[in-house]
Amino acid sequence: MFSNDDQEPGAKTLPPAGSDSRDAPQDDPRQKPGELLRLADFDRIRPGQIILEMRAYWESLRKGRAIPMRADVEPRGIRNALDYAFILERIAPGAARFRLAGRHLIDLMGMEVRGMPLCALINARGRGRLSDVLESVFKAPQIAEIRLYSEGAYAQPALDARLLLLPLRSDLGDVTRALGCFIAEGEIGQAPRRFDITGDECQPVIPGAVVLEPSPSSHGFAEPPAPFRAAPPDQRHREADTPEERRARFRIVSDKT
Repeated sequence: MFSNDDQEPGAKTLPPAGSDSRDAPQDDPRQKPGELLRLADFDRIRPGQIILEMRAYWESLRKGRAIPMRADVEPRGIRNALDYAFILERIAPGAARFRLAGRHLIDLMGMEVRGMPLCALINARGRGRLSDVLESVFKAPQIAEIRLYSEGAYAQPALDARLLLLPLRSDLGDVTRALGCFIAEGEIGQAPRRFDITGDECQPVIPGAVVLEPSPSSHGFAEPPAPFRAAPPDQRHREADTPEERRARFRIVSDKT
């Protein structure tokens, strides 16, 4: 028979026969705090995967055409990226508004974004560049990807984001629609969130084609101002030196007919 003194170091002592196992010493769970698990860790956003899925879906809609039609886009085709997807409508040179938008964009702005301009997501200092890139997508047409960053503030953690723009044809056949996605990584915090542009890249619709580099656009619809040119002096006025000649140039204007 073995006594407790004969047990090896580290071996646990068995309770006496007939005793309740609940009386045996047990580890206090408070001494080993459990690991905190976050649901977001099991469903993390993968921007690269979402962008690849959107590109692949857009390519599948072409069917031998350079630019697919807006009418061909169906939500079930982008089921995994639907929360980040949107459709734009060009309303002016360098400007477009949301026709449809996923839940992620609504969370970023804290409101419904349908009907809002795309530039509402961008800080004022970056809207000019966004306008130039957006216009090149419709004009070339071509594909554009924009990298963005939102600085951290109170109740607003810093965010990295990516924006993809893919041209579409409207029912009239002109390129005035775009399929895209907007993916921000991290906790959104307090809405609305706005971003700065940190980089952009344009790619041709057809591999090997020339890329139309986004160029700075004019302010609104204004044309370049014409240079000032002074009118030539009127020789007749210079020669009229006498008071009688100056009075002779006066005319009486009356509203009576």
